[in-house]
Amino acid sequence: MVSDPGGGAGLCSLARRQRELASLYETAKSLTALGELDEVLQSIVHHAHDLIRTDFTYLSLVGTDGRLSVRASEGTVSGAFLAACIPADVGLGGKVLASRRPHWVRHYAGTTLIDHDPDFDRLVTTEGLVALLGVPLVVRGRAVGALFAADRSERSFHADEIALLRAFADHAAVALDNARLYEASRTALKELRIAYGRIEEHMAVVERAQAIHEALTGVVLRGGTPGDVTQLLADQLGGSVTLLDRAGEALVRRESASSPCRTATDSGLAAAVENAHRSGRCTTSVDAVGVARSVASIQAGDSYLGALVWSRKATAGDGAPDHTDLRTLERATHILGLLILKERAVAEAGERLSGELLTELMVGSPGTGPAQRARARARNIDTDRLDLVLVADSATLSSTELSRHLHDLARDRSGLAGEHLGRATMILPSADDDRTVEEVHRRLRRAVGGPVAVVGERVVHHDWARAFSLAGRCGAVMRAIGHTDLGATTGRYALYAMIFDPERVGELDRFISDSIGPLLEYDRRRGTDLVDTLSAYYVHRANVAATARALYVHVNTLLKRLDRADSVLGLDWRRENDLELRLGLRLHQLRAIATA
Repeated sequence: MVSDPGGGAGLCSLARRQRELASLYETAKSLTALGELDEVLQSIVHHAHDLIRTDFTYLSLVGTDGRLSVRASEGTVSGAFLAACIPADVGLGGKVLASRRPHWVRHYAGTTLIDHDPDFDRLVTTEGLVALLGVPLVVRGRAVGALFAADRSERSFHADEIALLRAFADHAAVALDNARLYEASRTALKELRIAYGRIEEHMAVVERAQAIHEALTGVVLRGGTPGDVTQLLADQLGGSVTLLDRAGEALVRRESASSPCRTATDSGLAAAVENAHRSGRCTTSVDAVGVARSVASIQAGDSYLGALVWSRKATAGDGAPDHTDLRTLERATHILGLLILKERAVAEAGERLSGELLTELMVGSPGTGPAQRARARARNIDTDRLDLVLVADSATLSSTELSRHLHDLARDRSGLAGEHLGRATMILPSADDDRTVEEVHRRLRRAVGGPVAVVGERVVHHDWARAFSLAGRCGAVMRAIGHTDLGATTGRYALYAMIFDPERVGELDRFISDSIGPLLEYDRRRGTDLVDTLSAYYVHRANVAATARALYVHVNTLLKRLDRADSVLGLDWRRENDLELRLGLRLHQLRAIATA
């Protein structure tokens, strides 16, 4: 690289980078408010168009009909182009959606690498579209659309342009996800109103049920929990009352103080719960030991939330139990539905706000703005004490599911948790990083019920993004060397720091160049795979037959490749000290994994 004596090129590059980051930050801030989706998408397209400086930029989404249509654009000329609606499996957009990776073409009309749509090709001619770059919009692992940048002349798209456009696409994906969560919140509120309306409709059925209902309402108004409601039912109805979750597991079990009753056996309980769920009414049965059991389903709209089980000593009238008591049990399910939905809505809102604040700190780091500090203080969080970033990974759970478990831990430790760049992430205060990471791993593993890896990195000067990058890349190295169930800081893997620390990339490049540089250059020029061949050769402990089977080649072919490696390296590496060569091959593999 030739340096600019005056520093002009460097200053220009720095100014451009600052401008890009400022635009991305402004775009990210606009996502914190639940505005109109089309306005947010248009803002993202406008910023992307302004920075990438292509002739025009547009964003398309896959509709319910499975077709790709334009939702926002900047710089387009043809009105027909803005109204374009094509199948989601053709064109460059189809290729981007299918692979969920960026793709570009120098000349759209002339390329044979994509399936063309005749109608869209006519619009391409009208608009004058020639070079086209597309990046996917991925929401919770599903490609829902694409962001495109286009020029009216042939050109290639560079890696920094692709990365920048992809960053804007990630923001658009967040906007789409926010809109979905907002709609889900509105639906939950509607279901709450429906459930409350049903309670109101049945309040005057029976005087005794009315009195109990008032008592139950009093529990709710006092900020009571599902356990309080369950205890009130047990005291009013007698016997024991059990609250089951959606999976049929007992969440709360309460006994009447005046007339307790042993809990009925579990025999037939699953069938009784299913019958109550299907019918929407109480089902009553008597088990073999003389315990009567009534089951009522807890629902809010079409959502099944669990069940209530009332157990008491069977009497002669339990073939036709008291209607008032059964109606009371049914009404209690409505109140419990309200409480469960409320707790769920509060938890989901807290998780969403925590994740949004975490993302703001990551995107805006290093440093914290007044707005972030104020929002953090409102949640009793001191951003100056958020000095440890943890990234969790599991082979059996998605990052979204892991993030939900991290939210519980973050609340206990005055931290933040969420999903950042597809990784389950948490920021929290820590006085002893090793001990903190180990405790988080222990609690997270117990919560998920399986192996999980947690990596921690200390934050320096409020640079949470750098700590996240180091922890994430170190996690990739951990998985590559087979460590998939532990909690550790990056310091434990200092031996591999040259791989996952971007500031040491120069050292890594020099070592790899000195050790296997000739092989890499030969493979690049000749299109061969000597590096992979030697890697497999060492993995199989220099066993020629095993290596040939692993590479799906004949033994003679493998031997020719090994001889070619002799000539490229200029030494008899199979008989001399090959430690440096082995290390170079391994570090080359790990770097590819860590930077993927």
